[in-house]
Amino acid sequence: MKTPVDDVLANVEGYDSGPDDGSGSRLKTSALSAFPAFRSRNFRLYFIGQIVSMIGTWLQMVAQGWLVLEMTGSAFWVGVTAAASSLPTLFLSLFGGVIVDRYDRRTILLWTQSASMLLALVLGVFTLTGTVTLAIILVLAFLLGCIAAVATPAIQAFLSEMVDRDQLHSAVALNSSIFNASRVIGPAIAGFMISWIGTGGAFIANGMSYSAVILALLGIHTVSQRTKPAVELSPLQSIREGLLYTRRHPLIRTIILFVAVVSIFGWSFMSMLPVVAKQTFGLGSEGMGFLFSAFGLGSLSGTVLVSMASGRVHGGVMVTGGILLFSLALTAFTFAPEEGVAMGFLFLAGIGLLSAFATMTATVQGLVEDRYRGRVMSIYLMVLMGFMPIGNLQVGMLSEHFGTSVAIRIGSLIVLAATMVLFSLRHRIEGAWNAYERSGEP
Repeated sequence: MKTPVDDVLANVEGYDSGPDDGSGSRLKTSALSAFPAFRSRNFRLYFIGQIVSMIGTWLQMVAQGWLVLEMTGSAFWVGVTAAASSLPTLFLSLFGGVIVDRYDRRTILLWTQSASMLLALVLGVFTLTGTVTLAIILVLAFLLGCIAAVATPAIQAFLSEMVDRDQLHSAVALNSSIFNASRVIGPAIAGFMISWIGTGGAFIANGMSYSAVILALLGIHTVSQRTKPAVELSPLQSIREGLLYTRRHPLIRTIILFVAVVSIFGWSFMSMLPVVAKQTFGLGSEGMGFLFSAFGLGSLSGTVLVSMASGRVHGGVMVTGGILLFSLALTAFTFAPEEGVAMGFLFLAGIGLLSAFATMTATVQGLVEDRYRGRVMSIYLMVLMGFMPIGNLQVGMLSEHFGTSVAIRIGSLIVLAATMVLFSLRHRIEGAWNAYERSGEP
């Protein structure tokens, strides 16, 4: 007779306590067929730990935006605070990529997750004791961004060590689904937690949540077969090597340029959701959490769709179709007459944006040579996350002068135009890729 412990072991460790009636086996086979990365014990451990940690991260992101809005009443300072946490990525992620290619990625993640835990707890203590100031929030957000500049490329590169190559596309999509599942749960929890025990409690909860991913990393064991770069290269030489490789590769180069536009003019709307909730719809913290969760639920649906469609739907269709859906839905969101309609459009926008981004991330992961993986992923993430401060600042300033709805609408239309340009150049990009493959360049 199976016990609940047997079920947990079967799901997490691959443990088998005996035969079942066959229905469980068929269900497991179907799940593994749709999500091949779950065949890896290491990835299952990582998935469980990371989703708990990311829920905590969203608690902090939402609570931080709400706290700054309450302290200042300014959409501009909400944008500045969001920019402070992502700005270091713009300047430090290239050095983070060098570190990721030179040192053990699991060890890097253990140190960065521990440091992030400490910063979250410090912010919680300041808030609970009533001594928090805007300057303290900005400094701690900046330090957390410095850690993320190393941790984020390490996570992306570590995926290739946790799973087999044929499972990588699924692993990348499921890793994105972690972020988006937490985006559904975290903001909703944050909304209730802020009204119940305040923003300080949300920061403390985030700090404690890092223990889940730290324990998961301690349980993961991999045998890395990657070729480390020559240590005699200086960090700047290593960065230059990665930049040249990225520039020469036609598909990676195109993806990164497109990501830059979407990062600045697409993602920036997220930092304005607290303002939309409070000033447009007159919602409290719970309502704000529901807006975040609507987009997150759509994003989760999008990343699961990518994992299930792997090898069945052309990547170009997923990218252009996804961004078109995002742009149109986000534009419609700015005209929504009430919050229920707004949540529906945010759900559709989430499906579109994350379908495209999960596909682009998986494509880059599949194309890059492993010896350049850390540096290329750091460039990709530098553009994705490091350009967000520019977007946060521009949407904050436009909101101050023209209103939040107009600011978001302008960004979504720019993304729509960029997608049309990408679609019109698709044959030229394909020709450049074929020429690159024939040349045999590294």
